[in-house]
Amino acid sequence: QVQLVESGGGSVQSGGSLRLSCAASGYNYNLYSMGWFRQAPGKEREGVASIDIYGNTIYADSVKGRFTISRDNARKMLYLQMNSLKPEDTAMYVCAKSMGMMTTPSLRPNTYNYWGQGTQVTVSS
Repeated sequence: QVQLVESGGGSVQSGGSLRLSCAASGYNYNLYSMGWFRQAPGKEREGVASIDIYGNTIYADSVKGRFTISRDNARKMLYLQMNSLKPEDTAMYVCAKSMGMMTTPSLRPNTYNYWGQGTQVTVSS
């Protein structure tokens, strides 16, 4: 079955960096777009970044220029490099697999059908 396991979260000070990883298994990883989402307490789930099978990417305006999404198809891994972190980046970060094969990148949660458990990122000022 499809499994997505995130790692790499933690607590950092404002301006710091973290690299999140997501290990995928149970499906043909090379054929699906992937995304990172985040959810803070009391807030809706927010699309952060997405990457398609060709390496095309899109980002939420709030993270453009600070976050970079990448994937390693051979290792079935998804990454999110987060630099210049701000307190407002504090959230649970979750990776997700797109619903359809070979789709364009998307930040809309309803285009994804499998989600990991998440990894917590806390940024202090």
